[in-house]
Amino acid sequence: MTGLWTQRPKFIHLGLFIVAYVLGCAFAQILAFMPGTGISIWLPGGLFIATLLLASRSTWAWWLLAGCFAELFANALWFRSPLPAAILIYFGNALEAVIGAWLIRRVLGDPVRLDTLQQMLIFVALGAGVAPIIAATIGAATVDGFDILSQSFWTAWPLFWIGDATGVLIVAPLALAVLQNWGDRTQLSAAQWMEISILGLIFAGVAALSLNHYLSFTYIVAPPLLWAAVRFEFKGAAIALMFLGLITAAYSMSSGGEFPGVSESPKERHILLQLFLSITALSAMIVAAISRQHRLGLLTLRKSMDTLRHREWELTQLVDVVPSHLWRLTPDGEPIFFNRRMADFLGMSVADIDRPNATRLDALIEAIHPVDAPGFRTALRYSLATGEPFALRYRLRRADGVYHWMSSRADPLRGEDGGIVQWYGLCHDIDDQVHAEEALRERERGLRELLDALPINILSFAPTRKMTYASKRYIDKVGAPLVHIDDFDALARDVAHPEDFPRMFAVASHGFATGQPFVNRFRRRDKQGIYRWIEARTQPQRDASGAILQWHIVSIDIEDEMHAQQALRAAQDSLARQSQAASLAELSASIAHEVNQPLAAVIANSHACHRWLTADPPNIERANKTVDRIIRDANSAADVVSRIRALFKQSADTRANGAIEDIVAEAHNLIAEEAARHRVLLDVEVDRGLPAIFMDAVQIKQVLVNLIRNGMEAMTGLAEGKRLSVRVSRIDSTLRIDIRDHGTGIETPDRIFEPFFTTKEHGMGMGLAICRSIVESHGGRLWAEKNEPKGAVLAFTLPIESKVLS
Repeated sequence: MTGLWTQRPKFIHLGLFIVAYVLGCAFAQILAFMPGTGISIWLPGGLFIATLLLASRSTWAWWLLAGCFAELFANALWFRSPLPAAILIYFGNALEAVIGAWLIRRVLGDPVRLDTLQQMLIFVALGAGVAPIIAATIGAATVDGFDILSQSFWTAWPLFWIGDATGVLIVAPLALAVLQNWGDRTQLSAAQWMEISILGLIFAGVAALSLNHYLSFTYIVAPPLLWAAVRFEFKGAAIALMFLGLITAAYSMSSGGEFPGVSESPKERHILLQLFLSITALSAMIVAAISRQHRLGLLTLRKSMDTLRHREWELTQLVDVVPSHLWRLTPDGEPIFFNRRMADFLGMSVADIDRPNATRLDALIEAIHPVDAPGFRTALRYSLATGEPFALRYRLRRADGVYHWMSSRADPLRGEDGGIVQWYGLCHDIDDQVHAEEALRERERGLRELLDALPINILSFAPTRKMTYASKRYIDKVGAPLVHIDDFDALARDVAHPEDFPRMFAVASHGFATGQPFVNRFRRRDKQGIYRWIEARTQPQRDASGAILQWHIVSIDIEDEMHAQQALRAAQDSLARQSQAASLAELSASIAHEVNQPLAAVIANSHACHRWLTADPPNIERANKTVDRIIRDANSAADVVSRIRALFKQSADTRANGAIEDIVAEAHNLIAEEAARHRVLLDVEVDRGLPAIFMDAVQIKQVLVNLIRNGMEAMTGLAEGKRLSVRVSRIDSTLRIDIRDHGTGIETPDRIFEPFFTTKEHGMGMGLAICRSIVESHGGRLWAEKNEPKGAVLAFTLPIESKVLS
């Protein structure tokens, strides 16, 4: 119920509908041949159908309730039929309206427009033909059943049907025209107002003459009614029919009957009146529909013509502004149209190329370059003879005498019989493109010459893995033709050295498969059968989407480089051995000091052991401890000696996991006496919790001793403030050891690690070079920095790389 209430129409609309319905009932009562029966021209039927056609289906229930109230009210005023009979008659009227509106909407769509004759005929057939059958059947059965004024079913049914049909024809179009165009503010011209006035006077005259019984209006009303329908379409016909109905009502009320003199029977006169009104209304509606359809057709034709003219204008403008030359030829090849751009280019229109004793085509060919004209004429004649499209490049003379390259194409337009009606041609000015292509070819030629002159070999492969280019130098050296990459295996076996082929082929296959650049070094056999080392670098060329367009390979002969590298490695090995031998004297002095301390300790402990053993009684316990010290010091000396031997015999390092703090402590112990002798204060700081590292303990200790001794020697000239600090810390995955002095500093920190470079008066320049070699062999780095405010810092790093030993 809430939804029904929210969808109700406006009360003012319902009120107007009830008033119009009641007035329609009053009109029916006036024209009824038996007052009180309701068998008459039933205008409420047309009003009901028009209202439901315009209203939303969700509001139909409200209109049905309003119609019921209006009809029962009118029955109480005029018809005074029994209440059950009145309800049944209304049920028939309501069912007629609902079914008629539903059928019309179903066929004509929504909203319902009576714009064509077909639509009008459908509306008449369904609204005035089919729908009244329902109301007539129920109404006649009700009159017969209740014996109202002794009317039988078969005598009442035709009257009901004709009355309802006439009411629909008169009222429904009027209501649709008025309500659908309620907001139309179309201004009428003075001539139209004059026509309306004349029509009004004619209808008024008909009414006056008819009411005074001077003539029967049935013979004079048709022309002005059709006039209104022709000139003003549905609005004019509907309004004229409304006046006709009013005149009819007035005539009936004044004369007491219809069609006097035709028949004395009221029933016959009533039937004739209904037929007259229904036929008149039908004729007026059909004429109005034809007039409207004709007007719409003329309007559509006018719009089509305007549109056609506008599009023709647009097409002309488009053809003239197209950045190309457009032309047309007859089936025989005669020019009949140039667009403005082509006419401006040639400096003449089609009419201007007319020549006495020459065709237009001959005159046009005169503007083509003499070298290109024969080919143009031959190609065009072939197309005209065979009907095949014409396409050619040629040079065309511009109005200023300059020739421009043109790309021309023409296609035939054929008729329904397949014959050629016209030829349509299009010319593009490609002068810039042709010159660009020539410049590109020239650049390509220059690039090819440049590539052939380069001392490298260049190859290119398509994505299909087919070789597409080989430089002249490559062909001259190798002599291989362009082959498909599927034969790459055979090609490679025929020209890489057998020892290099497996590795080279594996790298190349992986690169081609993954699309990644790759580099290969291998020996390749030339035409003389000699193998030479080359380096081949392969790089893919990709488009914007990342797809590979080509593979480019640049190969360089590195035979001399490989020999030079081999010679360099041999020289480096020899230099390393010579450097080791040359640094023997300096290392011997430092190692002698290192060996001297454990040997001196061995001698001192030996004397002590002798004393403990010769004592009375012998002190065996003290003697055993002394012997342990002798063994320890002897082993230390033996380790130093073994490392010296390994250095000169190129033996493998003996490395193990060890603690850097132990190495620093041993180095400190070895250098402590010398530091005290030189009055140098040693400051050692080692971070806690440092991890073990994989190293040769003796070599790292030698590096520490050498760097500490260099730091002490750098402070020899100082009278006081000789302080040397050793700092061990962890930085990420490395250990850093800093030896910081306060000496004179280093003038050339980048050269002090070079072999044979020294700043000492009697030095050989090998100590720091060997230290760097030891550190780098451990995966670390050794360098020098300036110390602030004075002095130098020698620092080196060792990687934290602990290994588990079995």
